[in-house]
Amino acid sequence: MGRIVDLCSEIAESAEEGAEGLVLPPDAWERLRAEFTDEEVEDALTLVQESLLHSELVETADSLSARLVDLLGSYGDAARFHAVVSGQAVLEVAVVGQLVRRVTRLEEVLENYREGAPPDRRGFDALQRRLADHGIEEEMTAGGDEDSELQPAAGNGEDDEEDEQ
Repeated sequence: MGRIVDLCSEIAESAEEGAEGLVLPPDAWERLRAEFTDEEVEDALTLVQESLLHSELVETADSLSARLVDLLGSYGDAARFHAVVSGQAVLEVAVVGQLVRRVTRLEEVLENYREGAPPDRRGFDALQRRLADHGIEEEMTAGGDEDSELQPAAGNGEDDEEDEQ
C-alpha cells in the first residue's frame, strides 16, 4: 500500500494540467517507469485526477452553499421576509455575479461526474454575458449587437475581495 501512496504522491507533485486533465511530463514518466509499470502509473494518474476533482467539487459546493446560506439568511428578519412575500425583494447585481461565478465553476467540475444531460444553460449563459458586459453596455452597443457572443471573464468560484462585503 505504501508503494502506491508513494506513486500517487510523486504523480501529484509532477503532473500538470492538460486539456484532458492531468498529464505527466515525459521525464516524470521515465523516472516512474524505473519502479512502476505503465499501467500502474496510468491508474495512479487517474486516482490523483479523481481525488483532485473530488476535492474541488467539495470546495466549490461549500463555497456556493456558504454564499446561499448568507443570502437566504439575510431574509430571516421580519422586514426582509415581508419583502420576499410581497414580491419586493431585490438581489443586488454583485450578489448575482458572485452566485453565477460559483455556479459556473461548480458546473465545470460536475461535468466530470454528471451521467445525464446537463441542464439547459442558454439563460444562464446569457446572464453571464450580461454580467460581463454590465457597466460597459454603451461601449458594447457602439461596437456591435448587445447580445454579441463575447465570453465573460471566467472566475473560479472562489471567494475574492468583492465577496467580502
